[in-house]
Amino acid sequence: MARIHARKKGKSKSKPPARLEVPEWVAYSPEEVQQLVVKLAKEGVSPSIIGLVLRDQYGIPSVQQVTGKRVTEILKTENLASELPEDLINMIRKAVALRKHLATHKKDLHNTRGLQLLESRIRRLTKYYRSSGRLPADWRYEPETAELIVK
Repeated sequence: MARIHARKKGKSKSKPPARLEVPEWVAYSPEEVQQLVVKLAKEGVSPSIIGLVLRDQYGIPSVQQVTGKRVTEILKTENLASELPEDLINMIRKAVALRKHLATHKKDLHNTRGLQLLESRIRRLTKYYRSSGRLPADWRYEPETAELIVK
């Protein structure tokens, strides 16, 4: 597949897991893993960081292999999921920081172009999330109100 804003082909691909069954060395039951996910989410940790913490500190290679559900599915059942997808929030946070930078450095043309490309990606992602039903049909990205969304 080609890159979005460059005329090059990318090398990164999605890899299937090395094994489909739970490794025998995992010392946690599915209920314990779900409790850990909920505990970390209540502390304010994002879903991607929850997966990293569980992998690095608790030795759980894949939450989905152990529990049969993804981290965001567990958070939805516990009503702890955020209303916006995490990747969209991260892009909006980046755009807000870029806008703040460009407010003080008006002649920074490289980052002005970077902001245009980033907001293009945000619009493309919101279009996808609206069509898949993860965002309301009338939701729009507006740069003026983006700072309120992030906080």
